[in-house]
Amino acid sequence: MKLLLISNSTNPGEEYLGWPRNEIKLFLQNAGAKKVLFIPYAGVSLSYDAYEAKVKEVFNQLGFGLYSIHHEADPVHAVANAEAIAVGGGNTFHLVHELHRTGVMQAICGRALAGIPYMGWSAGSNVACPSLRTTNDMPIIEPASFDCMGLVPFQINPHYLDAHPEGHGGETREQRIEEFLAINPDLWVVGLREATSLIYENGHLKLVGRHSMRVFRQGTNPREVEPGSDVDFLMF
Repeated sequence: MKLLLISNSTNPGEEYLGWPRNEIKLFLQNAGAKKVLFIPYAGVSLSYDAYEAKVKEVFNQLGFGLYSIHHEADPVHAVANAEAIAVGGGNTFHLVHELHRTGVMQAICGRALAGIPYMGWSAGSNVACPSLRTTNDMPIIEPASFDCMGLVPFQINPHYLDAHPEGHGGETREQRIEEFLAINPDLWVVGLREATSLIYENGHLKLVGRHSMRVFRQGTNPREVEPGSDVDFLMF
């Protein structure tokens, strides 16, 4: 497999997909891909046409072609013939609903397992996990199943925050993850902070980016993992 799992698309004051552009370029170049099939289904307030145009502008600047699955008469056939796949962020529940409805959830999974490059940011990273159950999103629609691709055996919480805002009486992100682990004690959960990504290439998983990530497992203390670290333990 070749995976690039990005926490977020945009940092304050930066261009859209600004911070991960070099990682995206190297990832696709290393895979020999020139054209990318885009999955815009996480977009809700933004039309699929507008979402495609926004992402296409970035990929064209990087030297890659991009086309969106929503134009394809047969989405499963489009996946079967894709050189590379990129799944955009937005609402994870809507993304999973559409992936199941169109039948491309398993199709994308099969292609990624066969070795074509798969990348996603935010919700697009969530769906590479066994399920969507560590998303931060509101369940605006009920998908046929919470099950996702399971390209990695652990869960990701994108946009992970350590903060407990003043005046906020609810649970912290860490407490929410601990709740998940109380029900799912055999899974790792990765708190993937802004401006960080996980890359899986040549049989190894590595953290890249500007910050450490926080790793959770039931019965152990959370630990920090620094960028550049090999995190292959998460794959077992």
